[in-house]
Amino acid sequence: MLAKFLLSKNYNVIGTCRRDSKINSKNLELLGIYNKVKLELLDITDYKSVFELIKNTKPNEIYCLAAQSSVSLSFLKPKETIDSIIIGSLNLLEAVKLSNLKAKIYFAGSSECFGPSLDFLLSEETPLNPKSPYGIAKSSAHWLVKNYRENYGIFSCTGFLFNHESPLRPKNFVTQKIIQSCIQISSGSKDFLELGNLNISRDWGWAPEYVQAMWMMLQLDCPEDFVVATGESHSLKKFVDLSFQYFGLNWKNHVKINNEFFRKTEILESKADIKKAKTILNWKPQKKIDDIIVGMIENRFD
Repeated sequence: MLAKFLLSKNYNVIGTCRRDSKINSKNLELLGIYNKVKLELLDITDYKSVFELIKNTKPNEIYCLAAQSSVSLSFLKPKETIDSIIIGSLNLLEAVKLSNLKAKIYFAGSSECFGPSLDFLLSEETPLNPKSPYGIAKSSAHWLVKNYRENYGIFSCTGFLFNHESPLRPKNFVTQKIIQSCIQISSGSKDFLELGNLNISRDWGWAPEYVQAMWMMLQLDCPEDFVVATGESHSLKKFVDLSFQYFGLNWKNHVKINNEFFRKTEILESKADIKKAKTILNWKPQKKIDDIIVGMIENRFD
């Protein structure tokens, strides 16, 4: 989504792929931009390869999205999560610093950095309180970003993006799991959708709108961190209900609760304050939960 947005702004886009894996160009092909993006092999945890790429390409803007990105998987693979996010961010910051490159850098933060919102809204001033290896890694990377910004004058900022969905969302994420199950069940499948705690609440937004906010952060004269969300929180039960309603189905007839999907440190509620993004970036989300579900269903790539 980000590459497509940047291409629409007439950018020359360079994307990276891990050295130890087969190049996965599926999403680029689905978006019709595969031949418009130059792909480079990169191990984000290897400083030398990061420095060489920065030195050779001399980018004006860098969007650091590379990392293990699943909260649930971070419990199973904490080392991979820590290495890819913390070491990867440090390598990039060091490479930019030592190459004397005047690039602007966006780092992908997460609502997981904050932990539960309880009775208050989560903003840029909220103390970080991560509850997962993923959240811990993202929080550490944010502190690195802040440190390099203040100590070395590097234009580096963190976008604390809350859940952002699209038809490209991998199937191991709960929203895509729900959408795919609804489609299969509506087509006659007798399978049940197995989920964990339906009472958790999240702020779900539309990914194409969020990449615009990421870009807008790098158009500022001075780097600042921003919370990016819709400002509305809804329960997973509501997401399930609306998804099944689209197909004229009652979710209660097709969903089973599986206790194996419950986590002791599960964040029960996450509510965002997006006043800063509205005021400084002049950014405001247009799509809310109903639009997002319809968008994921009607714009899916089968």
